[in-house]
Amino acid sequence: MVAKLTQGFWPAVARIILRNRILILLLVVAATVFLALQWKNIQLSNTEVNILPDDHEATINYNIFTNLFGEEGNAIVFAVRNPKLFEPENFNRWNKFSKQLDAFPEVDFVVSTDNLQVLVKDNEKQEFVIEDYIKENPTSLEEVNQLKDYLLNELPFYNGLIYNPESETIQTIAYLDKDIVNTSVRNEFILNDLRDLVRNFEAETNLDMHVSGMPYIRTWNTKSIVDEIGIFIVAALLVTSLIFFFFFRSFRATFISMCVVIIGVMWAFGILGLLQYEITILTALIPPLIIVIGIPNCIFLINKYQQEVKKHGNQALSLQRVISKIGNATLMTNITTASGFATFIILDSDLLKEFGIVASINIVGIFVLSLLIIPIIYSFMALPKTKHLRHLNKRWIDFFVNWMERMVRDHRIGVYISSVAILVLSIIGIYQIEITGSRIEDLPKNTHYFKDIRFFEEEFDGIMPMEIVVDTKRKNGAFRPATLRRMNQLGEVIEETPELSRPVSVVDLVKYSKQAFYNGIPKYYQLPTSQENTFIMDMVRKSSADGDLLESFMDSTGQTARLTTFLRDVKIDRMEEIEMDVQKAITKFFPQERYNVFMTGKALLFLKGTRYLVKNLLISLALAIGLISLFMAYLFRSFRMIIISLVPNLLPLVITAGLMGYLGIPIKPSTILVFSIAFGISVDDTIHFLAKYRQELTTHRWHIKKSVYAALRETGVSMFYTSIVLFFGFSVFIISDFGGTKALGGLVSATLLFAMLANLILLPSLLLSLERSIANKQVLKKPQIDILPKEEIKDTEDK
Repeated sequence: MVAKLTQGFWPAVARIILRNRILILLLVVAATVFLALQWKNIQLSNTEVNILPDDHEATINYNIFTNLFGEEGNAIVFAVRNPKLFEPENFNRWNKFSKQLDAFPEVDFVVSTDNLQVLVKDNEKQEFVIEDYIKENPTSLEEVNQLKDYLLNELPFYNGLIYNPESETIQTIAYLDKDIVNTSVRNEFILNDLRDLVRNFEAETNLDMHVSGMPYIRTWNTKSIVDEIGIFIVAALLVTSLIFFFFFRSFRATFISMCVVIIGVMWAFGILGLLQYEITILTALIPPLIIVIGIPNCIFLINKYQQEVKKHGNQALSLQRVISKIGNATLMTNITTASGFATFIILDSDLLKEFGIVASINIVGIFVLSLLIIPIIYSFMALPKTKHLRHLNKRWIDFFVNWMERMVRDHRIGVYISSVAILVLSIIGIYQIEITGSRIEDLPKNTHYFKDIRFFEEEFDGIMPMEIVVDTKRKNGAFRPATLRRMNQLGEVIEETPELSRPVSVVDLVKYSKQAFYNGIPKYYQLPTSQENTFIMDMVRKSSADGDLLESFMDSTGQTARLTTFLRDVKIDRMEEIEMDVQKAITKFFPQERYNVFMTGKALLFLKGTRYLVKNLLISLALAIGLISLFMAYLFRSFRMIIISLVPNLLPLVITAGLMGYLGIPIKPSTILVFSIAFGISVDDTIHFLAKYRQELTTHRWHIKKSVYAALRETGVSMFYTSIVLFFGFSVFIISDFGGTKALGGLVSATLLFAMLANLILLPSLLLSLERSIANKQVLKKPQIDILPKEEIKDTEDK
């Protein structure tokens, strides 16, 4: 019943399209204009997407932390490592730079040598007061050296915060207004005002300033993504147009195809704006992706049109058959490709969900555009000339088809042995794959901000914040000597971990208070003894100076304190080891009945998010395989055909995974996307081949060999054309500066190449070897949908 409906449906579609050409073109123009007007709603991603769902324990803990202490990733750091900084003119210019920073409304406050505060004891009032580190600008080298020696040798509280005592690197920290950290105001400030400020400092002092911090990295990272969109689109258009022209040798056909995919790109941006999704590292891939996926549609339609023209020379009949014969097959292949992307929609990650929605909508959209525009435009043009049809009889194409036939006919055993050997080697390679959650691994390595990340890791032991929240379950519990001692013990464990920076907490302030109590002598920078604790802590509580500083370390009730450290860029397995070690220390020092202690921070969220995402992407891949298997079952109604069709599509995925192991490419969110995307695209070739194969079986009265070779000759050329376009199209992403995008392009290209060879050689070989079990009318029942209509059978019989 369904098959009968589809037989009549597509000829009716062809009549509607060709009889309403002007109206349809006007509708396409109107839709394009409407979507172009939505471009104004496109925004850059200003927020850092949390991969974990809202009800995940790590997300809940992070929200508790931000409610108590606010946004943690709002600091931008500036540093200079050069002895010339301590020349009077440069040192004063450095302090002036801090004042200029603090004057911007986007900056909440600045911590630097310019406004550094020193804690001292007021003997008369018996309280601590704050004095300025710099009382007046130094005018001589001797004065600067005195200030430097005082900072490096007598203020251990600022060790690792403002200075590195070993390299004498000096740092300034600017805390952005928390209200603008996740808005476009942050980008405008960093890319314009801040950049000019840094450049002016460097020009006036001839000193190199290093800049980093999560807001800074996120802004420049976003700019890099946006810059690459244009490069990808131009490169994809250039590569696909050159390959298209090489195959068809027709400027007219190339121009029409480029118009189709350019309109598809305009729709892609319009849908992003219509849905008000932000441009992220994934959604930025969609426009060039539409070009790469859209060109194969054009190849199938134009190739069929030219074949029909060559056969009988009737333009109207050729266009009608292009739509009625290729429309259904192209729809099926685009639906399977869209299904591969649509599986991301079920995941809890907003990043992947938005990518899946926009990609799947636009894949269907580019199919509609191809089916409408190509026949209509050709209907207004003269018939293709003889020179435009010469590519249908190229010798090298005949050589390629003959080679495939020879491999399938004479070397099937060799094909199986090679396949099994490659499978075994690939499985060995899979066991060598690592999972990584490196936060900066995919960032562009040749950018200034990546180099500065490495600089700050070397000088200040990392930039990714990790927070430990200590809830004492009682008011002012954070001031209790037992709590301070336990936090100090935990801090020692953290400080002994090479990948973590010196922790900062209320413990450091109490130590600094004791040092101040003993007139600033550095050796007293330690926790008070039980005898000292009473009167030192009394002075801390009544000192307004300490009160201001305490706001950064604990909540207003004194019940909950924070301990802040920074993590170097490490692999996910090492990150998990660090988490376990710190968690063991927490369990050891903080009894659960008296304290509620948990770890949080962006570094930990990223660790948990990577594990969560890898797990969900594996589910997505399994779902894609399941959906497409059901789709094949619906088409062919044969379990054996499902198994046979999956083999040439799963083997390339295994080979790619093995290559990742041998080449040292880790499993991470950006690389695991490869498998769902490649599977959804590569199965298109299987559908084309099996559809033609089933048709040939009917034509050749269930003679398997004739049917396989006929299907191979008929579909081999188009499959080769489209696979080459996809291979080079996805290879465009290799030019990306982002490691994840680069890996995605290379791995998808390789997988699709393997899939083409598997579908053209392994699949026919399996059909020939298993002919007795599948080449009968009981196994290959009439499908639910005729992918290729009955007229195709008649055409084949007439040949």
